[in-house]
Amino acid sequence: MAKFNYIISCLLSCCLFSSAGYSQINKREEVLIGGIRQWIEVKGSREDNPVLLFLHGGPGNSVMRTADKFTGELQKKFVVVQWDQRESGKTASLNHSDSELTVALMVDDAVEMINYLRARFKQDKIFVMGHSWGGFLTLEVATGHPEIVKACIAVCPMIDQWESERRSLEWMKRHAQEIHQQEALDKLTTIKIPFENPEQLYYHRRWLAIYSGRTPPSRSFVMAWGKVWFPLYSEAAGINLFLTSPEIKCPVYFFVGSNDRQTDSKITEEYFKVLKAEKKELFWFTNSGHNLNLTEPKKMQEMTIAVFTSKN
Repeated sequence: MAKFNYIISCLLSCCLFSSAGYSQINKREEVLIGGIRQWIEVKGSREDNPVLLFLHGGPGNSVMRTADKFTGELQKKFVVVQWDQRESGKTASLNHSDSELTVALMVDDAVEMINYLRARFKQDKIFVMGHSWGGFLTLEVATGHPEIVKACIAVCPMIDQWESERRSLEWMKRHAQEIHQQEALDKLTTIKIPFENPEQLYYHRRWLAIYSGRTPPSRSFVMAWGKVWFPLYSEAAGINLFLTSPEIKCPVYFFVGSNDRQTDSKITEEYFKVLKAEKKELFWFTNSGHNLNLTEPKKMQEMTIAVFTSKN
């Protein structure tokens, strides 16, 4: 009898929890965005919490498998949505893009996804956060559609990427000369900015990773990535946000790794200083380079909660 009463008590508690709008969310599902099936993961402690859409980097770099590491605490305060963009992760396994990959297409997908989430969770605006390419995409969406973005965070974003690639290439050449590493210098001197092909990008990323103390990507990985993503990356790299996004009419926050040379941290700082925005702040992550979501996940989440739960 005691066991029966305990079960009934638990069931009543669950019903009260759900009926009050507190039902926990942990869903993986496909939604129709941009005319194709696209995969999302939705996690949160309460379905009536503010929605936070995370835009992964790359392009093409799904982070769904590792996202809990840098969103576990965020899930207590937000409905956190991870999304495999077209040709990425599970979305690519569901179906391939029926359109050429362009910045405009990816922005349209992001706007449609935001509007889908607004309608689904009955929220006028949502929060958007993106890393690297995803940071660039976040800023593009916020520039063109501030009316649907409550506030945004750009984490190590692409701002003026060809200039960033040029600066890091010059730094690597100087470093190779200083340590008399002829092998690196020989390869680095073959690189042109803008990159002419994925092979040049590979040698750039190889030596940048080595000189930054990280494991370099394999040549086969970069070349396979380039077959799909190199044209889109090149298009995005050629967009200078100093010129195309001088003003953003919603709150904008920048999370920047002090040691980031892949999306040069100084360029982000320079852009932040001239950007006109309803509200703006820049936060430095002094123990990180480009992937601060993995190197300082606790601090990233604490800062996200702080800025997104302020008066936005």
